[in-house]
Amino acid sequence: MALARVSPSSLANLIPPLLQSFFRPFSSDFPIRNSRRRSSPVAAAFSLTSQSAHAAREGLVMEAPRPSSRYPWKPTCLYYTQGKCTMMNDAMHLEKFSHNLKMDLPVNASATDKSKPQKLEYLLILDLEGKVEILEFPVMMIDAQNREFVDSFHRFVRPTAMSEQRTTEYIEGKYGKFGVDRVWHDTATPFKQVLQEFEDWLGNHNLWKKEQGGSLNRGAFVTCGNWDLKTKVPEQCKVSKINLPTYFMEWINLKDIYLNFYNRRATGMMTMMRELQLPIVGNHHLGIDDSKNIARVVQRMLADGAVIQITAKRQSATGDVRFLFKDRIR
Repeated sequence: MALARVSPSSLANLIPPLLQSFFRPFSSDFPIRNSRRRSSPVAAAFSLTSQSAHAAREGLVMEAPRPSSRYPWKPTCLYYTQGKCTMMNDAMHLEKFSHNLKMDLPVNASATDKSKPQKLEYLLILDLEGKVEILEFPVMMIDAQNREFVDSFHRFVRPTAMSEQRTTEYIEGKYGKFGVDRVWHDTATPFKQVLQEFEDWLGNHNLWKKEQGGSLNRGAFVTCGNWDLKTKVPEQCKVSKINLPTYFMEWINLKDIYLNFYNRRATGMMTMMRELQLPIVGNHHLGIDDSKNIARVVQRMLADGAVIQITAKRQSATGDVRFLFKDRIR
């Protein structure tokens, strides 16, 4: 007897809508845009032959395994990083996907003998994504004294001025190649809302209070270059019609710290990781992954004895930026 071959899309049509919803880690009010790169979440859920294919369709980023880790590597749930995973009680979901960013940022205790006292208590590693408007806002919080991962803040950002069609095309090109364009559409919120949530996050860590204003308390942003805070955030604030927050007035350009500590120039994160012999974790130009990789560079530099300090300050009256290091990457 011949058996009919059933395609994944046909299988999806045979499954009741209620059962189909079980396989989605998050449901939103945003409509899912049509995309050539996206396929049925039901078909992906029934695929047992490719965990990476399942992860891509569920909005989860596949990261490089960490051979030195004591724990088995798992892809990170990008709904969880934004506080929007609704499957935290699902044993199968928890078994397959990581919900612990600390596992990607372990501390090598044997290297602490070279560490030096730091003036700052916390380092907030920020690596924005988006050339036209900000599309992703990820922050890794590292304890500057013991190099431990403390917390993270991660949001996908919905453009303010771009048309819906252009946004859809841009996101498909930017995030479709990583398989996370679906989670972006599910979770992205406007920049103004992202900043409001970020300020709540800062307040919960006693790093900044809106009523007091000023720069961060006991901490500073770390970026791989000056572009993020010198150029992009002020541009986005203008587009979103909001004032530039005072906590963005100073930052640390890791390239300048790297140059002055190791006495060699690094053009970017990839150069630093190659020279420090650190394996890349995740996808380059996916903000959450880049921020983790930059955080790993920071951890290594702290262990090597580097002192991480402010490299640039913006004058509130004029908006001009003053660079504090004589030897710096221009």
